[in-house]
Amino acid sequence: MLVKQLLALLTMAAFASPALAHKASDSFLYVDMDASEFRIDIALRDLALLVPLDSDGDQKVTGLELRAQRSLATQTIENAITLTSEQGACSIRGQAWGLSSHSDGPYLATQYQIACPNGERPEQIEYSLLFDRDNLHRGLVQITSGDTRSLTVLSPDKPTVDLTGGAIGPWSTFTTFLYEGVVHLLIGLDHMLFLLVLVLPATLIPRGQNSQGISRSLKSRLLQLVGIVSAFTVAHSITLALSALNVIRLPIAWVETVIALSIAAAALNVVWPFLGRKTWKLAFAFGLIHGFGFASVLGDLTGGVSNLAIALAGFNLGVEFGQLGLLIIGFPLLYALAHVRAYQRFMVPLMLIGVGTISLMWVVERAGSI
Repeated sequence: MLVKQLLALLTMAAFASPALAHKASDSFLYVDMDASEFRIDIALRDLALLVPLDSDGDQKVTGLELRAQRSLATQTIENAITLTSEQGACSIRGQAWGLSSHSDGPYLATQYQIACPNGERPEQIEYSLLFDRDNLHRGLVQITSGDTRSLTVLSPDKPTVDLTGGAIGPWSTFTTFLYEGVVHLLIGLDHMLFLLVLVLPATLIPRGQNSQGISRSLKSRLLQLVGIVSAFTVAHSITLALSALNVIRLPIAWVETVIALSIAAAALNVVWPFLGRKTWKLAFAFGLIHGFGFASVLGDLTGGVSNLAIALAGFNLGVEFGQLGLLIIGFPLLYALAHVRAYQRFMVPLMLIGVGTISLMWVVERAGSI
């Protein structure tokens, strides 16, 4: 039964939406409390889910197509945002619109003036764009008040933000992005599959071992697992920080393609160790690339170095917690299966074939967007 469940999981993953393996769906909201203005940037690929932008069906949105749908596009965005003050709902007036560029491609940027009753400042912003279609969509918010910039996240579970409570505290920023780090790891199918193929060698038990040998083997396998996870953690933490702090930035399309290639290479290396048998070295080398993929969530925020550093620390720790949770559940299960004869003979090869096939499909798809 367990064998069938694992194989069914790989089968579903093979036909899952490719979006699961791509940069998360995000929009960016910039609220200026002093000027009573806000701007929202939404990816054209996300906006196309709500507005028929691609009129000729060629999978590309031209400037002419976007201008033709300007009224519907801005109305859709405005209907998803509500600002209120103590006296009631605030109105918004469009000031400018155009294209902006983020790490994953073109975005529609619209800027608004906020007018609240009796000239008050807005107290709360509510956001609902795409939440009914994608519960993983996030609105990343930067709030500017005086010399202070704060960062927070809008989600289906938290669609509103209080704008009058002063600067969002460091602890709130940390815990918000800690949670987002866990979510990002758990929805990142490519990162999960990479962890799987890294961990698989540590679950295999040499044939003919007695119980004492198996006990020694378990200890060595756990040490091997610690080395693999530590190397991957250190590597992706380095490039996550460098990329999010804008020290080194790589095109996300290239990063995603190399991530997919790394999964295929790691899967092949289990059977044919052309990259060597030191799995921790493989984890470190490819972990550097995966860090750039994690950073795609934070790389477009501009909340100041101190706020971004706090968000970065929380997000990175969240990724580690998500990773640790998967290993706590997955490794004992896989190691227990290693005592089943069919595991090494049939299940491991099938899992590697499945992972390799999925990753190569991603390579083809992602390379097309470079």
